[in-house]
Amino acid sequence: MRASTVSLGVIGLLGTSVNAISRLDGRVSEQLLRSGPPQIGLFQALLAQQTEDDARVALHQNSAQKPLQVVKPTYEAHCFPQLKTHFNDEDKSTFCQRYWVDASNYKEGGPVFVLDGGETDGANRIPFLEKGILQILANATGGLSIVLEHRYYGESIFVDSLTTDNLRWLNNEEALEDSAYFIENFKLPKSVLDVEADALSPKKTPWIYYGGSYAGARAAHMRVQYPHLVWGAIASSGVTHAQVEYSEYFQPIQKYGPVDCISALSDAITAVDSILDIGGPAAHALKSLFGLAELSDDQDFASLLSTPLGFWQGQNWDPKVGTDGFENFCAALLEPSLPILGKYGRIPSAVVNLAKYIRENIVSRCPRTPGNPASDIEECFGTQNATKYLNTDLDQEWRLWEFQVCTQWGYFQFAPAEGPRIVSKRVDLEYASKPCRLAYPPGEHFTVPAAPDVESVNARGDFAIEMDRLAFIDGDRDPWRPATPGSDLAPKRKSTVNKPVHLIYNGIHHYDENGLSDHDKEPARIRDIHELEKNFISEWVAHFHDEKAKTA
Repeated sequence: MRASTVSLGVIGLLGTSVNAISRLDGRVSEQLLRSGPPQIGLFQALLAQQTEDDARVALHQNSAQKPLQVVKPTYEAHCFPQLKTHFNDEDKSTFCQRYWVDASNYKEGGPVFVLDGGETDGANRIPFLEKGILQILANATGGLSIVLEHRYYGESIFVDSLTTDNLRWLNNEEALEDSAYFIENFKLPKSVLDVEADALSPKKTPWIYYGGSYAGARAAHMRVQYPHLVWGAIASSGVTHAQVEYSEYFQPIQKYGPVDCISALSDAITAVDSILDIGGPAAHALKSLFGLAELSDDQDFASLLSTPLGFWQGQNWDPKVGTDGFENFCAALLEPSLPILGKYGRIPSAVVNLAKYIRENIVSRCPRTPGNPASDIEECFGTQNATKYLNTDLDQEWRLWEFQVCTQWGYFQFAPAEGPRIVSKRVDLEYASKPCRLAYPPGEHFTVPAAPDVESVNARGDFAIEMDRLAFIDGDRDPWRPATPGSDLAPKRKSTVNKPVHLIYNGIHHYDENGLSDHDKEPARIRDIHELEKNFISEWVAHFHDEKAKTA
């Protein structure tokens, strides 16, 4: 199904805002694009469906002459004039880099906390201002809190399309300079709090940088690369180690997932691979059982079966923040059922259950055009139609993180070469990296490399990155822990106030970042890590003022 897109908005080079960009709900986008294999076709289909629905609603509202209701947000989005590029002295054009501020806890001399928005719309991070890590630390130290949106994400964008050439400024080097330039030139809006112009200068006030996941790596890099600007940093689930092949993503799931569930999934995947090996009518019958008879490519089919594994990363100690998708998946996989004795042999009950789950929870999400179901399935879940990868409209936000993956970060997820597996053996590096070749044809000014330049990340410290007042917080069951300084392959560290290290038991992805309005109701292990962070941050802030007093 190919649907037309609406006219798209852009923040111009001089910060001029035009129409808003159409986007899927942040949690849906996260699930489809950054948890497990990216479901680009389904993302596009759901986005097109939403765009059509929004257009119908708008038409109805206009015809009924109903006034639009504007709800004032809790925090106002502010605009920082950020340089489009930091590496061309002849180009001084700027764009609006959005940020949000909370000064409700601020007391004179308190620190400034910056939370890096990372690879999503910065507005999705506002809950951390309200009751998460920023509120917790600012309340404990009399600090001022900022959420800073990453270039190209949300509305901090300065191009009118996401072509290869237009994405060439989306890289580690430019993004790090963005944050440094922001800290050096930040002036608190008078509407937030009236303070002296230079009161929050990093020479007078300690700036503490926080990030989770990709933004966690950025927090570590900011502390190491700009020690004169960033007094301290917390890297939560910080992926400071980049690598091209990342089958390690599935290791914590296999190790910590319910034994009976992982065993059933492994059996099902092994059986599916065996039937696909037979090929022909047997493979077609198998796809039909999954509701995917129209999906022509075996690799597309096999990759789709690993989609539910992305729910593992989406879990959280707060059920209102996380998803119970993995728990529901396991429950479905372990339902009592009988094997199917069909024309092409025996299909085990584990495969029957997996097929039912995929049909009801994934295939069913694909919008269907009456009379043309085959085309719809291929468009939602196939990779054979290369033209859909060439849509460069601004609403194709999947192009952003995928571009960073293809150029610098890697992390292509596929089955391990040997040992037990919960992902089909048909999903390999060539297949996992396929979007890089389809989506980003060489431009006039930039060409995506044949393989991601992971050394551009690892040269900044890799597993061994360290610095005074740089903390590393990890979850023991995080599928990204193998890429953090908490990895079993990383040098062992002893936690100190100056260089804190903490592994959250039964923790997954940046489990310290969110909080409850009543912090006493948080689980003990979450209260413990928040208390630890408050303690060492307070020591860091005191150290800053001691050092400043010595040089006064």
